[in-house]
Amino acid sequence: MKNKFTQISEDIAGQINDGQLTAGSLLPSENELADMYAASRETVRKALKILAEDGYIHKVQGKGSIVLDVTKLDFPISGLVSFKELSSKMGKRIRTWVVELEKGEPSRDSKEKMKLEKDDLVWTVSRVREIEGERIILDKDILSATYVPELTKEICENSIYEYLEGELGLAISFAKKEITIEIPTEEDRRCLDLEGFHNIVVVKNYVYLDDASMFQYTESRHRPDKFRFVDFARRK
Repeated sequence: MKNKFTQISEDIAGQINDGQLTAGSLLPSENELADMYAASRETVRKALKILAEDGYIHKVQGKGSIVLDVTKLDFPISGLVSFKELSSKMGKRIRTWVVELEKGEPSRDSKEKMKLEKDDLVWTVSRVREIEGERIILDKDILSATYVPELTKEICENSIYEYLEGELGLAISFAKKEITIEIPTEEDRRCLDLEGFHNIVVVKNYVYLDDASMFQYTESRHRPDKFRFVDFARRK
C-alpha cells in the first residue's frame, strides 16, 4: 500500500497533467491541503517535496507552491539517467520500438568517437520512443562489445542501463554531453513523426565507466516541440 504522501503527490500530479491545475496558479496552502486530504502538515510537506523534485511545482517562500508548465517533457542536461527512469515520472503512455540491433565492426566515425582498437566490435542499437501515440525520439546507441558481450531486443525495449548495471555489474559513472540543433536526416523523417518540423534537437553523450573507460556513444534525437532541456544551477 502506498504512503499517504505518495497518494497525495500522485493525485495533485494527475490534476496538473489533466489541466485541472494550470501553469502559474498557486496550490492551496499546506493547511488547506491537510484539510482536503485529511492528513498532517508534515505529510503534505512530503508530498509537496516530491512534486517539486519531479518538476510539477516550485515553492516560493512566503507565497506558496506555484504550478509549473508540464506540457513539455523535462530532460535533465546534467543528469545521466535512462529513458525508463525518466519515463517512470512522466505519467504518459510510452512505447519503445527497436528498429536496429546488430553486432559487428564499427564504422570509421564510431572508431574515432569511441577511440576503439582495430579488432574491437560494437553493438549498434536504434530505438524509437513513442509518447502518447507520437514517435518523437530516435535513440541511436553504439556500445562496446568488450563491455557488453550480449544484447537482446527484449533488453533494448526495457532498459539497457538496467541490464548493464543489474545483470553485468557495470559501474556507469559520467558522460560528456553536446546539444545541437540539426536538420532532420532521412532516417529521422522515416522513423519519427516530423511533418511540419524543419529542425531536430540532438543530444550526444560520450559515456564512461568509473575507471574512465568509454563504453558508449549515443545520439538522442528529439522532436523540438515536446521537450525542454533543464538543469539546476547554484551560484557558489
